[in-house]
Amino acid sequence: MYKTKDDALAFIYAVNLEVPDKDIVESVICAPAIFLRDLVKREGENLRIGAQNMHYASEGAFTGEISAAMLKSYGVDYVVIGHSERRAYFNETDESVNLKLIAAVHADLTPIVCVGESLEIREKGTTDQVVRKQVEKAYLNVSAEDALKTVIAYEPIWAIGTGVTATPEQANDTIIAIRKVIAKLYSESVADQLRILYGGSVNVKNVDSLLGMSDIDGALVGGASLDPNSFLTLVRAALKK
Repeated sequence: MYKTKDDALAFIYAVNLEVPDKDIVESVICAPAIFLRDLVKREGENLRIGAQNMHYASEGAFTGEISAAMLKSYGVDYVVIGHSERRAYFNETDESVNLKLIAAVHADLTPIVCVGESLEIREKGTTDQVVRKQVEKAYLNVSAEDALKTVIAYEPIWAIGTGVTATPEQANDTIIAIRKVIAKLYSESVADQLRILYGGSVNVKNVDSLLGMSDIDGALVGGASLDPNSFLTLVRAALKK
């Protein structure tokens, strides 16, 4: 929840023509819903716009909510689902994440499905088990074809906005574990093709080491992406992947 309309417009004007070719690096701004139309109207050939949340119902008496069809009608391409802050502050559950994932795919949106553990879980050594259950519940009744239309973001809750980052090895190990879950649910081929990002205090100083790991396909970045110069440094780091 950052920036005014003028700030958002200044940002997109600064990065729009500078991001890498979309066929090499996918660069996405996931913005508050109130700015989506302004950003979509100004996105260039290589930049895409995403929403930060959506409701799973197609329509109805859900005051204040936004449907997948509404987002699609605005030209939005991506939507973040199940972000840890949505889970922590707004009662997002594994079940609602599943419903939103299905609704997003059916509306031809690409869902970025967030999973991750608390510090308590990390210290107990049960990260893989907890994340496995989150993935299994998120992909319940989702076909392999539809699963390939999604993106997973592993974001350890203890590393979000704290300045503490999972080591590249920790992040990579958990993402490898996530791929094993996807392989069990679907196949090795689906697990290899599915894009899995790391999110959690990613910044310009650590992005190269994180993206250099074997199974990290990209980054879901928060505060470090708010400055246009940092944003461009982050997306260009993916060129080295």
